Amino acid sequence: MRHAFFASRALICGLALAAATGPSIAQPAPAQSWPQRTVRMITPLGPGSGMDVAARVFAERLSQRWGQPVVVENRQGADGILAVQSFLTDRDNHSLIFGFGGLLSINPLIHGDKLPYDVRDVVPVASAIDSTLALVASETLKVDSLQGFVALAREKPGQLNWAATTGLPLYVVAALQKVAGIDITQIAYRDFGPAFQDFATGRVQLLATGITLLLPQVANGRGKFMLVTNSARSPLAPGVPTSKEAGFPELTFDGTNGLYGWRDMPESLKARIAVDVRAIATDPAVAERLKPTGATMRPGTAAEFAAAIEEQRVKVAAVAAKAK
Repeated sequence: MRHAFFASRALICGLALAAATGPSIAQPAPAQSWPQRTVRMITPLGPGSGMDVAARVFAERLSQRWGQPVVVENRQGADGILAVQSFLTDRDNHSLIFGFGGLLSINPLIHGDKLPYDVRDVVPVASAIDSTLALVASETLKVDSLQGFVALAREKPGQLNWAATTGLPLYVVAALQKVAGIDITQIAYRDFGPAFQDFATGRVQLLATGITLLLPQVANGRGKFMLVTNSARSPLAPGVPTSKEAGFPELTFDGTNGLYGWRDMPESLKARIAVDVRAIATDPAVAERLKPTGATMRPGTAAEFAAAIEEQRVKVAAVAAKAK
C-alpha cells in the first residue's frame, strides 16, 4: 500500500517523473501531426451516467477539431480499474481516459499494493468538468439541516445508518463523522440500487452520491438535501448550501474529472489537448447541454488538473489516516 500511495504522490507532484518512467514503449507523434487515427476515449462509468454523457459531448467536439473519430468506450466497475486496464492495453497517445480524480488520488488508498496498475502510467492531461456530490437525509428524521442531523446522531450513537457510492462519497461521510464527532453505521452495497430501496423504507437515513441520483429521492418526498460538497452551489439545486455554507468547510470536495493520457505523452501534445478542451468547456452551449447531469465546467491544463488531484489526495489521505 505504501508503494502505491507514494508512487501516486510522485506522479501528481511531478517529482522525478522522467527517471521513473523508463524507456518509451511507443514513439509519440509530434503534437502538430496528431492524431493520425481514431482516438479511444475510455470512461469508467456506464452508459447514461453523467460522466458518460460528458465524455460523449467532449468526444463529439474533439473529433470535429481533430479531424479524426473519437470513440467513447465504457469500462465501468471496480473503482475505475477496468477502464485503466483497458487504456493500458494500447500504451500510446491514441488512447485517453475521461475519468475522475480518484483514479490517482483514492484508488491507491483503497487498494494499496493490490492496485493492478502503476499510477505513473496514467498522467493528467486536462481537467474538463466537476461533478456534484451531495448528502441527503431521510425525511423520517425530520431534520432541516446537517447541523440538525449531527445533533440527532449524537443523541443516538450507532443507531443511524448511511450508505455511499464508492470513492469520494465514502470519504465525505468518513470526514463528517470525524469532524462532527458522531458514530453512524455504514451499510455497504455491491450494487447501489438497493440502497435507495432501503432509504425509502427508513433502513438507511443518510445517502452520499452524485446529485442527479439524489434528486428523485428529494422530489418524491423521501429525502431532504443537507449540502453539496462542491465549492459552489449546484444549478440543479440552487437552494442547497455548500459544505462551507452549512457550517462544515472540511467537507468541501470538488468532484474533478478530466482527460488522462499515457505517461510518454509529449508536453506539447498535452498542452494542445488542454487548449482544445478549454475551447469546448468554455462554450455556453456545452455547459447548458451538460447541466442536467450535474456537471459544471472546469477547463484546466495538465498542471492544473494534477494540482486538483493532489489537493483531493491530501484531503482524502488525512481522512483515511484519522478513520484508520
